[in-house]
Amino acid sequence: MSDAPTDTCLDGMHRLDGGTFTMGSDRFYPEEAPPRRIAVAPFWVDETPVTNRQFARFVDETGYRTVAEIPPSPKDYPGMDPAQMHAASLVFHKTRGPVDLDDSSAWWSFQPGASWRHPLGPESTIDDLLDHPVVHVSHIDAAAYAAWAGKRLPSEAEWEFAAQGGHDDRDYAWGDALAPGGTMMANYWQGLFPFANTQLDGWERTSPVRTYPANDYGLFDMIGNVWEWTDDWWALPAGKKPKKGGQSCCGLPDPRGGSLKGSFDPLIAQVRIGRKVIKGGSHLCAENYCQRYRPAARHPQTIETSTGHIGFRCVVREADLT
Repeated sequence: MSDAPTDTCLDGMHRLDGGTFTMGSDRFYPEEAPPRRIAVAPFWVDETPVTNRQFARFVDETGYRTVAEIPPSPKDYPGMDPAQMHAASLVFHKTRGPVDLDDSSAWWSFQPGASWRHPLGPESTIDDLLDHPVVHVSHIDAAAYAAWAGKRLPSEAEWEFAAQGGHDDRDYAWGDALAPGGTMMANYWQGLFPFANTQLDGWERTSPVRTYPANDYGLFDMIGNVWEWTDDWWALPAGKKPKKGGQSCCGLPDPRGGSLKGSFDPLIAQVRIGRKVIKGGSHLCAENYCQRYRPAARHPQTIETSTGHIGFRCVVREADLT
């Protein structure tokens, strides 16, 4: 297919004029700081995360197999137990009670047979989840879908600009209150993670796209439901803080993240797999754990990793249309 997108690929997308905004925050996690003025060029963005229905069409037309459907190679994981060398993906399970929140193995299991088709394991299906975001897709899989669709994955700055909905330096995509007037504005965990979910939002896991109100750009699920891949390598932010009041006449161009080498996890130096930035939080983010259901929030994820709470959406840059 041509490198230039067609008008058809813009179906279901919204055009954003671009502009300058305050990226990052100094009110939550250190990896989000400092807030800085960033400029992004005009682009189009998917109205929703890519759904199971959309991903199934891609697979049907191309025969694509996701990373979770292929056994891992021993050379990529030195020292890995041979018993784990099978096609699998990470599936969340609630714990029976409080656990050490620094040990994610208490609630994540590497489930053989789990994939985008079988989100909870080989016996599960997506028959009733076709309008839910696709999950168990790695960055590799998301990039393959985007290329097939004539699109790209967003930069971190583009994603955050879109999530803000035309506003500046707000804690959440809808304002500065997590649940204004007690209204659930996104799919996240209510209660004590990872064992007590009161489900005030009505969902234990993912929810159908468009379940919650769109932001002021008309975009759904920018916050919660599933984390979303960006195309930027993980790095700590750099840049000037905004002027007093958060206003400035101009901003630094979209910084496009770090480098592959710089994104490696220093805590597992033997594994040389790059990490990309994911954004938006998920249905597993809670007030007592991972308050990352916010535009400024960010997290590193290795590009081959797939889980039951990471999906993606795509963009088309205005420059690609000329």
